[in-house]
Amino acid sequence: MNVKGSNLQIRTALLLLVAFCGFLFFYGLGAFGLLGADEPRYAQIAREMLDRSEWVTPVLNGKPWLEKPPLYYWQAMLTYRVGRAFRVGRAFLPATDAVNEQTARFPGAIDATLMIAAIYLFLRRLRPGTELDGALITASCAGVIGFAHAAATDMPLAATFTIALLAWYAWYECRQRAALAIFYLFLALGTLAKGPVAPALAAVIVVIFAAAKRDRHIVLNSLWLPGILLFLIVALPWYVAVQIRNPEFFRFFILEHNLARFSTNVYHHPEPFWFFLPVFLLAVMPWTIWLIAALVERARQMWSEGWEAFSSPEDSWALFLLIWMLVPVLFFSASRSKLPGYILPAVPAAALLVTEYLSARREKEIRLSRPLAAAHGILCGLLVFGALEAASIAVTHHLAPGPWTYVAASIALVIALAITIALVTSAGPRLLRSATMIAVIVSVAAVIRFAAPAIDATQSAHPVAETIRGFSSEAVPVALYHINRIEQYGLEFYLNRATQSYENGDIPAPAHVVVAMQGSQSQVAQLVPGRRVSYLTSIPAQKLDLYWVGK
Repeated sequence: MNVKGSNLQIRTALLLLVAFCGFLFFYGLGAFGLLGADEPRYAQIAREMLDRSEWVTPVLNGKPWLEKPPLYYWQAMLTYRVGRAFRVGRAFLPATDAVNEQTARFPGAIDATLMIAAIYLFLRRLRPGTELDGALITASCAGVIGFAHAAATDMPLAATFTIALLAWYAWYECRQRAALAIFYLFLALGTLAKGPVAPALAAVIVVIFAAAKRDRHIVLNSLWLPGILLFLIVALPWYVAVQIRNPEFFRFFILEHNLARFSTNVYHHPEPFWFFLPVFLLAVMPWTIWLIAALVERARQMWSEGWEAFSSPEDSWALFLLIWMLVPVLFFSASRSKLPGYILPAVPAAALLVTEYLSARREKEIRLSRPLAAAHGILCGLLVFGALEAASIAVTHHLAPGPWTYVAASIALVIALAITIALVTSAGPRLLRSATMIAVIVSVAAVIRFAAPAIDATQSAHPVAETIRGFSSEAVPVALYHINRIEQYGLEFYLNRATQSYENGDIPAPAHVVVAMQGSQSQVAQLVPGRRVSYLTSIPAQKLDLYWVGK
């Protein structure tokens, strides 16, 4: 190919990456309110740190919150600051705080984009011809898209961890110290994203890979003193500073939120050992079928050839990806505390395994098998069907058949058939990525366009906070009665102030709003004898009532 054609190909690939990353990661960041306990809590910590100009100690409701390192908070603080500056400088924009769902989730979208860019650049240099496939397959995984839309620490860890491991493998193949420096730099950033889990997992992966290659010099040569110093220079200052300011940090963060979280159920996230298997398969959708096919093929190859199956550079890459994928899944499966985001760092490895598998078949001009093509088509159809039905599921918490269900099923069936027919042709291997991306785009668009209002109404504290503001323009105290911590953290973010708990006897002395479970007016009245309790309104979607308690 001539230089002009090559440049055109690069520009086309970059335009595709920008377009897909822009849509998959940034579209709909503010379509629904912050969800769960973590999103509003982390977003509020970043806001309080920014308001206090505090860059060392994470703060929630004016008190140190030492559960997580600061990388996400720092990123969110920057997006908040940019958002505020942008609004102040443009009088035609609404005079509202730039701390919102979009700015809180923006760091995850940026981190996901940087991860995809790193994958593209790595593959372009070391596996040319697969770079666009690898980048787009990774970007279109459900887990990557989902956590790119989350105000959480999972995507910062996954992105920095992925870039670090790609840099390490680039060093392994090319022996360039610059790549090893990038490895240590991003490992340090991973340590600032979620703690010692980043270097611990990386060390285990490198050691197992070296053992599989029967070459202990891989580990010894990886222990590069300038790189270790770079790691310490980047990661250590914050840990030292926060320990000096908060002497309880080591006990709270290292002993309780790392060791105790792993070895006990102290934080009440118990799941069976096999929990991460279905979670992981869902996280790599819609590429699950091809991941299974790739794993089966590698297993057969190892059965017949032993470790010689990984002797070539290309096969060493597959071995590294296998170890990278399995270590986080097995490590966190052994943990007593399990949350879906824990295994996000393994998803890029799975996507790259799929890329390697499909690339090898395309080079050998092997047509896609009809059963696998049909299974993939069905999976893409199910993905579209689930996205179209997401609004109904968010409201009823189950699949409720109705006229729209049959419309959604028909659309999904057409997409499943079209993808299957395209893949069984001789051009199937070339059409696989494009056909799958169409299904992914339709699914993301359907969730944002149709399901977002229902998700906001049923899962977020945003509509509750807006209802409270509708009754009083002043920042009246807000108390909670039989309300879980998800609603608590959400209200504290949207109202930008702490709530008080009736169950804890923390009843505000002045007049205030009570957010309570439906039908609990009499119980609330019993807790405030002599004070008038008036019904304000209900929020049926979340089975909540609002009451006004007088002085």
